[in-house]
Amino acid sequence: MENIEEITNITPHPNTDFIVRVFTRGMIGSGTFASVKLFLINTEGEESESREINSSWWNYLSVNSIRDIELSGLGDIGRVSAIRLLRGRSTPWGDWYVDGLQVRDVRNNRVSVFPIHRWIYANRPVRFKEFDACLPQDDDDSEQRSKELVEQQEVYKSIIHQEGLLPQVEKLPWQEKFSLKYQLSIGTQKLKLKAHMLFHKFLHGSLSNADEVMKLYNAQLHLPIAHAFWKTDEAFGQQRLNHCNPTQIRLCEKIPDKFAVTEDMVSPLLEEMTLQAAINAKKLYYIDYCILKDLKCPDKREVCAPFALFFVNSKGNLVPIAIQLFQVPSETNPVFLPTDDPYVWLCAKLWFNNADASFHQSCTHLGFTHLIMEPICLATNWSLSRSHPIFRLLAPHFLYLLAINNRGLDLLTAKGGWVDKCMTIGTDGMFEIISRELKIWRMDVQGTLPNDLKERGVDDPEALPQYYYRDDALLIYNAIHKYVTEVVNGFYENADKVKSDNEVQEWARCLSDPHEKNGVGIPGVHGGGKLETIEEVVCLCTSIIFIGSVAHAASNFSQYDDYGYPANYPAFLYGSPIRDKKPRTSADVSKLLPREDICMDTLLITRLLSTRSTKSLGEFEVQFLFDPKSEAAAKEFRQELKSIGQQIELRNMKIGRPYNYLHPGEIPNSISI
Repeated sequence: MENIEEITNITPHPNTDFIVRVFTRGMIGSGTFASVKLFLINTEGEESESREINSSWWNYLSVNSIRDIELSGLGDIGRVSAIRLLRGRSTPWGDWYVDGLQVRDVRNNRVSVFPIHRWIYANRPVRFKEFDACLPQDDDDSEQRSKELVEQQEVYKSIIHQEGLLPQVEKLPWQEKFSLKYQLSIGTQKLKLKAHMLFHKFLHGSLSNADEVMKLYNAQLHLPIAHAFWKTDEAFGQQRLNHCNPTQIRLCEKIPDKFAVTEDMVSPLLEEMTLQAAINAKKLYYIDYCILKDLKCPDKREVCAPFALFFVNSKGNLVPIAIQLFQVPSETNPVFLPTDDPYVWLCAKLWFNNADASFHQSCTHLGFTHLIMEPICLATNWSLSRSHPIFRLLAPHFLYLLAINNRGLDLLTAKGGWVDKCMTIGTDGMFEIISRELKIWRMDVQGTLPNDLKERGVDDPEALPQYYYRDDALLIYNAIHKYVTEVVNGFYENADKVKSDNEVQEWARCLSDPHEKNGVGIPGVHGGGKLETIEEVVCLCTSIIFIGSVAHAASNFSQYDDYGYPANYPAFLYGSPIRDKKPRTSADVSKLLPREDICMDTLLITRLLSTRSTKSLGEFEVQFLFDPKSEAAAKEFRQELKSIGQQIELRNMKIGRPYNYLHPGEIPNSISI
């Protein structure tokens, strides 16, 4: 609901007092044929006579419509500061979801804006103030507000689908469904990709082995650049920093006890440094996937629980110097080194990447973007009125979240679905990994970027250069924090306002409390379930927006570039992990790689998941905040994001492999794919 300028440019009829522009939501079932009466209310609380704004069947309030209605015979009622809507009796097509109204006073050209974003029910009058954004303690329509919250709690009922995971919505609310435009966009892309796969089978027949994967690529499925350098150690190191799973690398302050690396093993790789000297110089980093230990996989498949040690060399490149594929050292669990037989080392990297991909899809992508944002969305709808400024601040970052989780993820994680077929760990393994990580993860640590970087010891750009995910994510995190601060400060003058806000306190409780206590059980919520300062509100909202936009973009939109060349980042491998150092051949490597059906499904799914079909961060599909301070904050936010984009573009011109995944223009506002 934008473009106030357009309504001011309409030339009215001579007797027109007001022009009303009505915005109806663009999803199936949101339009109405029912009678709708509008009352205008001035600053003194005086109400005008009613006017019908949906009187004709041939020009009704239809789906995804913008209708202009001219009102006459009302005279000069003063400044319009509120409205009342009354929908008539139900008809077969009576339901109406209205995004909002603009009311232009023709005499002075002043436009009053009324964002609504609600279903309007039959024979139940509802009143809305201008901007519809105020704290509950400042709202004189508390009864309407309370009634709406009770209804929201019923509509957004929760259920735990999988033991050990957080709650999800029981039934997808109608207003959370995809718009017609979005369904068409995604559906068209899916059909194109499926048609390509069918055409390939007709033209080429089946692939006889994994090496023939090159036959799959064309204009619809471009050949990922990784095919040219996937075997190199530099590319393997870059995967830890700037690809789909960039949040697991940690500073090595001592070699983990179960990681059997010795000085003699890595000495030739440390550029004349000792192991301890490299540690002291902050040149060693590691990843420990102990979380995957003893994970049960379907069909006797095996996933490793590996360690990997990395060194920042004199060129500033992060390169692997040791890999151990299982947690307990033994003769059948050696430490693999770059100095080993080349194909032995390559096999070790493949099995490590298989484990990395298992964690990426389970946690970095699904568990801690999609499945952490859904319960946050539920708690927000249970606790915050649509008139609450925090609801309006966060709402654009929930767009299509419940719909994609309800529809898309169910298909991927269903029994026998893509995860079972195309990932070593299968669906049960995926859910088990998420459950294990939930015992470790905290919103105020891993879910808050500066704290996460500090906790992992990777916040020093001098020690760990070329970590473009960190650099770009921090720029955007700080921009989000600044934007949120401006909006929140516009409604909370002091901490007492926060403490006396019963809705925001209930929200904090719902976020923190477990499901059995009518909460959603997010670990480590800022404030510990009770928000007492403005900064706690700001930090919590910043983390939520960041996870729903930046964190998801970083873990999702590089998927085709990573998984689209299966040898580069295999989610599925055949056989058993390598357990000795006897020489291997390229044929041994090929035997590990997935065959035709798995390759084709992986390319199709990851290409689809890498599609962007909604607006970029700060450019909202649906605008919820219209008060002057919030609009000014949003404008400044967009300007800062534009500046960040320019910085990234300049940086990318100077480096070998540009990092574009966190260019603000490439980051959607929400998880919609």
